[in-house]
Amino acid sequence: MSDRKPSHIPEDTPPLREPPTKTDPLVLLDECLATLPEEAPQQKLLYKIRHQLLQEGVSQQEREAEIKKLHSVVEKLTAPANRIGTLIDKPAEGVARISVGGNEFYANIDPQLPSDDLEIGAQVLVNEAYALIGTLGFDRNGPIVKVKELLSDGRVRLDSEAGRPGQLIDLAFKLQDLPIKPGDEIRLDPTHRLGIERIENTQSSKHALDEIPDVTWEQIGGQQDAIDAIRRAIEYPLLHAKTFEAYQFTQPKGFLLYGPPGCGKTLIGKATAASLANIVAQHQVAEPKDSAKSQLPPITGGTFLHVKGPEVLNMWVGESERIIRDLFMQARERRKEGLLPFLFIDEAESILGTRRAVRSYNIANTLVPMFCAELDGVDSLQDVVVIVASNRPDLIDPAVLRPGRIDRKIKVQRPDRQEAQEILQIYLTPTLPLSEEFLAAHGQNADNACDALIQETIEQLFKKSDETRVLSIRLRNGKQETLYRRDLISGAILASLARRAKERAIERAINEQAHGLTLEDMLQSIDDEFREGEILPPDDSAEEWLKLLDHHPDQVIGVSSFRKGRRTEERINRAII
Repeated sequence: MSDRKPSHIPEDTPPLREPPTKTDPLVLLDECLATLPEEAPQQKLLYKIRHQLLQEGVSQQEREAEIKKLHSVVEKLTAPANRIGTLIDKPAEGVARISVGGNEFYANIDPQLPSDDLEIGAQVLVNEAYALIGTLGFDRNGPIVKVKELLSDGRVRLDSEAGRPGQLIDLAFKLQDLPIKPGDEIRLDPTHRLGIERIENTQSSKHALDEIPDVTWEQIGGQQDAIDAIRRAIEYPLLHAKTFEAYQFTQPKGFLLYGPPGCGKTLIGKATAASLANIVAQHQVAEPKDSAKSQLPPITGGTFLHVKGPEVLNMWVGESERIIRDLFMQARERRKEGLLPFLFIDEAESILGTRRAVRSYNIANTLVPMFCAELDGVDSLQDVVVIVASNRPDLIDPAVLRPGRIDRKIKVQRPDRQEAQEILQIYLTPTLPLSEEFLAAHGQNADNACDALIQETIEQLFKKSDETRVLSIRLRNGKQETLYRRDLISGAILASLARRAKERAIERAINEQAHGLTLEDMLQSIDDEFREGEILPPDDSAEEWLKLLDHHPDQVIGVSSFRKGRRTEERINRAII
């Protein structure tokens, strides 16, 4: 019989989906067609029957597939839910110790489940028979606790919180190789029995700078007495260690920088850290002979921890004390890495104030005792260099400032005429664009013109006139003193004057195409700066300003200010009434 397909076979005849069998109707039809002649009239009818059977077979297969799908959905919807538990231990092959809903079970493990997927502390699936059939990995949520102590057997003792006793936990396998230390924060699993993740303590790490500040002594204008004092106290014991050891000299532990705001206390602290780091890098620093310190590595560098007092304060009881403890702990960890840490606490009076001043009188204050206890455990210039800065040292608790803790008190004065000139020379250099008229008046010499600009500015700042008066003070002995702008000058104000003048010159260069800094820019900046600062020494808080101006309030009985060139009504010091 020919292999050619008869012309009367429908073109849309579907193909066979499954291999036919001998009893299949299609096979019987094909055998019947094979016995008929090629042009037999029965062929057309038989081929139509064959096409109909093929279509019915396809429809039947589609119905069976849909029925199977529905059966699968029904089975899923009617199947009991699998429980979620936590894998605590694997005591033996094929057996797991799990916790489900607060209850513990010894459960069998599905042999098809790879054992490498089962990690201690991970969440697992448990069927009706409490057999472990799958793993879900580690939970992303959970309580965060603080490590208090690491035991020799690998367990961890947690820090006790208010109303809750201490607790011992184990660490998950992935934490056992990490350097967990006291003070670290870890996250617990849902059963609160395993530590499964170490949390980075951003509150403490944000205070540490990976690099020592690059501030040098030359970048600080004036303050030579304060700089010499702190360099003698900090640098000499490192540079001349043998001489100090021969005299059995006890090196100072801490330093206090105090004085008016904006006069360079923070800059001096940063320059101290940079200078000591440079000394350590260039000189061989003698190691301590104390056997207790023999485990400390040689000092190879430094690290700077800068914290402002208000950042330590926290509304939760005990949290401020914890931050203080963490700062010293972080400093000691850096020392174990071979770095000499510098702990600089700015605005120290906010956290180290007298115990009546910091908090309510009827609430026990433990912040100052915590700081004192940590400072007592510091070895002079070997563990931590502690520098505190404050505008109001009279508010700091005497227990902090006593010898043996904060040994050196260094005052940062307001700049005098010569120091103000040195500060302006940092911000006004001959490389700045000066106006053509000003340069022409000084023979086109940029150095001479810049010096003249600074001198004229200094003369205006330190001039005594009715326009430069700020405060009038009446003393108890009957004398009356007038304070001028020169008595309020600070390094921050001088930097602001230079910045204001540069802003005026830049704006003029953009709008008028007139380039160059002028003397008028500096003089106008002085007026603008002090005009905006007229609100700074308000009459009703003159007592605070008098302490910053080295006038004791007990000796002052009256204060009046000159606002907009006019003298205001005199205010009597409230502390004397």
